[in-house]
Amino acid sequence: MRLKNKIALITGGANGIGLATAERFAKEGAKIILWDVSDQGNEIADRLKMEGHEIIFKKVSVTNQDDVQKSMTEAHEHFGRIDILINNAGITRDRTLLKMTMKEWDDVISVNLTGVFICTQAIAPIMKEQNYGRIVSASSNVAIRGNFGQTNYVATKSAIIGMTKVWAMELGRYNITVNCIAPGFITTAMTDLMPEEVRKQTIPHIPLGKWGVPDDIANGYLYLASDEASFVSGICLTIDGGAAR
Repeated sequence: MRLKNKIALITGGANGIGLATAERFAKEGAKIILWDVSDQGNEIADRLKMEGHEIIFKKVSVTNQDDVQKSMTEAHEHFGRIDILINNAGITRDRTLLKMTMKEWDDVISVNLTGVFICTQAIAPIMKEQNYGRIVSASSNVAIRGNFGQTNYVATKSAIIGMTKVWAMELGRYNITVNCIAPGFITTAMTDLMPEEVRKQTIPHIPLGKWGVPDDIANGYLYLASDEASFVSGICLTIDGGAAR
């Protein structure tokens, strides 16, 4: 098993890519710390426990620094270490520049960008002390190519790439790797809300001719979180069927 006895914290883990990642990591032997703002995380934790996996769920908003620090400390005390952080939590509030409200801007910045900063800053001292860590954050291929009506979202996902490179430089001396993944169109509950006609219009722009599934991204997280990627740091791995060009 590629993550045997590793302790992995996954934010936004109650659905979609986060859920697929929690399931994949558990099958690879990891012990899971699952954070989400949805109570659905309790059901997921119960199911994975019944399947023989070790997992704890905590309802945590990544935007609340005090809550994150307290929950991080509790998780560390419970397991004795935290080896992996998957900064997966994210939201969208799409609107064109001329119509976007400050609340729509602030909400996305708060979760997608500030939340990643808060969680990473909270876990870095733990990983430094144990001289080991894997940090992987969710960017997006729109950070590379842009996307109509997503000023706020694209801003956060572009910033994730920049922060990843900085943190790789700062934390590498402590045997901590820092990377990010840029997913393309992935079938999730969020993207299921898109009109079917809009979904069809994206296919010609994807060389592989199809959308990805959450497991495609979970597999990328798995590689970057594993010791197979021990000499990989500061990169953004694009998983989008060839679309981000």
